[in-house]
Amino acid sequence: MVPQKVIRLLERAKVKYEPVEHRTVYTAFDKAATLRVPLKVIGKTLAVKLDKNPALVLIPANKNLDKEKLKKVARAKKVDFLKEVWMKKNLKGIKIGATPPFGNLWKLFTFVDRALFQNTKIIINSGDHSWSIKITPNSLKKIIPDLILGSFSKSRGR
Repeated sequence: MVPQKVIRLLERAKVKYEPVEHRTVYTAFDKAATLRVPLKVIGKTLAVKLDKNPALVLIPANKNLDKEKLKKVARAKKVDFLKEVWMKKNLKGIKIGATPPFGNLWKLFTFVDRALFQNTKIIINSGDHSWSIKITPNSLKKIIPDLILGSFSKSRGR
């Protein structure tokens, strides 16, 4: 099930959303394959450290994080991925690896890549490996009032 804290956030924001049940998946690639949707409509949430500040970043699943571009947008000198230990301790109420992009649930900044706004609907993590949330990109702005929009993804090199 979608965790209660996520449902409460969505309900408070008064946005339309659709909980989507699917087989248990651990990667954005598997989620796209399971739901038979293009990778570009799947938003993958990354937990990062900007200098010393933790933050969440949402990028399309068909892209990789461009740390240099994120540094510029975030005005940070250093970008690292957060360790799973930190996530388990600080991101309460969800399953690690299924983090929803709602940094405001944990008082974290949330960065969203502009490329996701080219889709009419996107599918994001709900906090559970067997459930996702289908939503419009514009709804993200209502759910995360201090969302930071920018371009910080790059094509995946093979």
